[in-house]
Amino acid sequence: MSILKAVRGTRDLLPPETALWNRIEATARAVFARYNFGEIRTPIFEDTALFARSVGEETDIVSKEMYTWEDRARAQSEKAQSLTLRPENTAGVVRAYIEHQLGESGQLQKLYYIGPQFRRERPQKGRYRQFSQIGAEVIGPPSAGSESPLRDAEILEMLATFLDELGITGWTLELNSVGSAADRARYNDTLRAALVPVVGQMCVDCQRRAVTNPLRVLDCKVPADQPIIATLPVIADSLDESSRLHFAAVMAALDAAKVPYTRNHRLVRGLDYYTRTTFEFTHGGLGAQNALLGGGRYDGLSEAIGGPKAPGIGFAMGEDRLVLTLQALESAPLLLADAFIAPLGEALNPAALVLARELRRAGLRIELGDGNFRLKKSFEAADKTARRIVILGEDELQSGILTVKTFATGMQTKVPRSELCIFLRQ
Repeated sequence: MSILKAVRGTRDLLPPETALWNRIEATARAVFARYNFGEIRTPIFEDTALFARSVGEETDIVSKEMYTWEDRARAQSEKAQSLTLRPENTAGVVRAYIEHQLGESGQLQKLYYIGPQFRRERPQKGRYRQFSQIGAEVIGPPSAGSESPLRDAEILEMLATFLDELGITGWTLELNSVGSAADRARYNDTLRAALVPVVGQMCVDCQRRAVTNPLRVLDCKVPADQPIIATLPVIADSLDESSRLHFAAVMAALDAAKVPYTRNHRLVRGLDYYTRTTFEFTHGGLGAQNALLGGGRYDGLSEAIGGPKAPGIGFAMGEDRLVLTLQALESAPLLLADAFIAPLGEALNPAALVLARELRRAGLRIELGDGNFRLKKSFEAADKTARRIVILGEDELQSGILTVKTFATGMQTKVPRSELCIFLRQ
């Protein structure tokens, strides 16, 4: 019988790597809370129409990568519903905003999420078919200031703070404006005309996009197409006065907050709902696929899926990318227990459990051995899992003086039980 394994494009996350994932998520929750964001949890699957109408039917996500199936009808009179595992979370958040009438409060909704997404992509380093994203959205009625460039700058400043506090240094913020819907339409016409003489030299996907959605050509990752893309007109030349002033205000706020950025005229992001500000944070430690996270403004998304006017801006970051970056920066040391308790004999197992309970309740990370282990085996196990070993024999139990060895220094110390917590925290 063959051994069952995880499905291609998925994987198991195991200790000690999961400690790094928890650290990333805890840092995100702590930073976002300071900016007054609250958590939202949406379903893992949604009506397929939600993504077709929001993300865009000509995007690779909708046309190639979604996991979609027909849900069986409950009665003969009912039509089977097409359902899709969420490939991204912004559409679901905006759907929840509309469904629960959050705009009626008249206030900005600042929401973040942490959870799995699903895309049928070619698996590679840092890219899986089930992947976890951390993201946030700021959305609300125009009367709440949701269209303000200050919202864009606040999101970007928050992300700079998050990466800094996580210990990721050397990041680069790339910034662009894709303008309003009218700007995009005008630019699409310009781009379509510019592509006519050169598109025959480009990949099959670009040849299709040049007809259906020319802006998507700029999102092409085929190396051979990049020199051609570099010669195409830039969207900055198609922005109207309102879009230019909005983008200038975003940059002025970032300059005031001393958040460094570079303008990337080719940055359009991979989803059709983006308007005006688009951005990516990149890092050299990730190689060619160097994006840490990205996002942008989506002022017409709510109306596109049947809701009220509710401009918004948001972002998403893949946790795998953050983990790889931290590992490359060597800022993720192996997480060891504060101590390994080694009872000398099976009869001392209950006493060892009592001691472990005391130390754990004091906030220490404790690994518990077994009295059936020989002392040598206890030392070998402790050396792999903890910074110190605490020996608990009959003498230590009766005297209340415990023997503690610190592996980093090799020092062995006698410590009163009443002082053990303080000693192990050092």
